[in-house]
Amino acid sequence: MSPEAAIPGTLPSDTEPGNAAEESIRRTFGGGGPTILQVIPTLVTGGAERGCVDIAAAIQRAGGRALVVSAGGPMARELERSGARHITMPVDSKNPLTLRRNARRLAALIREERVELIHARSRAPAWSCHWAAEETRIPFVTTFHAPYNFKGRWKKLYNSVMAKGDRVIAVSAFVAEHVAANYGVGPDRLRLIHRGVDVQYLSPEYVSQSRIAKLVADWRLPEDCRFILLPGRLTRWKGQGVLIEAMAKLGRTDVVALLAGDDQGRADYRRELEQKVQALGLEGRVRVVGHCADMPAAYMLAEAVVSASTEPEAFGRVIAEAQAMGRPVIVSDLGAVKETVKDGETGLVVPPGDPDSLAQAIAAVLDLDPSQRQTVGLDGMAHVRQHFTKDRMCRDTLAVYAELLGKR
Repeated sequence: MSPEAAIPGTLPSDTEPGNAAEESIRRTFGGGGPTILQVIPTLVTGGAERGCVDIAAAIQRAGGRALVVSAGGPMARELERSGARHITMPVDSKNPLTLRRNARRLAALIREERVELIHARSRAPAWSCHWAAEETRIPFVTTFHAPYNFKGRWKKLYNSVMAKGDRVIAVSAFVAEHVAANYGVGPDRLRLIHRGVDVQYLSPEYVSQSRIAKLVADWRLPEDCRFILLPGRLTRWKGQGVLIEAMAKLGRTDVVALLAGDDQGRADYRRELEQKVQALGLEGRVRVVGHCADMPAAYMLAEAVVSASTEPEAFGRVIAEAQAMGRPVIVSDLGAVKETVKDGETGLVVPPGDPDSLAQAIAAVLDLDPSQRQTVGLDGMAHVRQHFTKDRMCRDTLAVYAELLGKR
């Protein structure tokens, strides 16, 4: 499926002509634009949080006023540097009584700050936002940042609030298909807006050799090896264990795999990975390096970037980031991968949970000659710049806001 394709009949906002969307935004936001409230559980880290902060900054730039309610986190500082305002509220709670109290607090905030639209980015706070929007009669927008799978009736009911928006945004066509099939959201309300990455920040030309050398020193890496990078928090479904097994099958002493990501309190899983490395005799060839504060340099250090997820990725932000940096990618054939990766052109797609196929793909990427590597890198950069930029995501989201506010 191409990145532009959505479910049949859906009008995805990211395929509207840019000038039409921008004109709609100018009419709505120019000259003292509306106050928009986004609600998200926390501002710690992650794709949903990054999108929230980026959209808040875009609202401010367009002439509107951005408010964000969350339980707090380090990204609140970045949010406020853009001119947006952060309000702390326990919207990370799933307690039914707290959800109702939060709804009353949000309704009061909407009236006090003259909020014209509310946008929920997670299920628990979405219930509070839904009730507050009904009480104050303002438009309600939701974003499905994941398929939110369910096994029973009650879980589906809990998830269903995300389908109650006047507009429902899906971060990939994979997610849009899930929403349409399971929650009956039609093309009148469903909008496809892919996640976007900052192609100015994620640009090879801005990464100096000294930044790469600092990572090598900080991580105490050998200087005569080639590196494979798997970015992502340490959690089982991200497939770190699959990459470790693939490294054993690869059998090369000149290649080091780097697992870059915070364990977020999963110390037992980190120890399990380290024990697996020892059991397979891969000490020195697989390194758990933890959180990385300079991801552009980490991408440039790598010969290839791997996403070995064993469950579907709703979008796969690190794979878009890696392609923006001109790195070949190797990804599991799950979720939105057919939208984000051009198999055989910008990277290789392998069966999930298959160390043999992953090892073969790593070997194939390592065997690319300089000309082939350059072609793959340029194709990946062009693919991301055409479909998955932060600017495009922000424009399309503000166009959805303008669409609703223009009807009021």
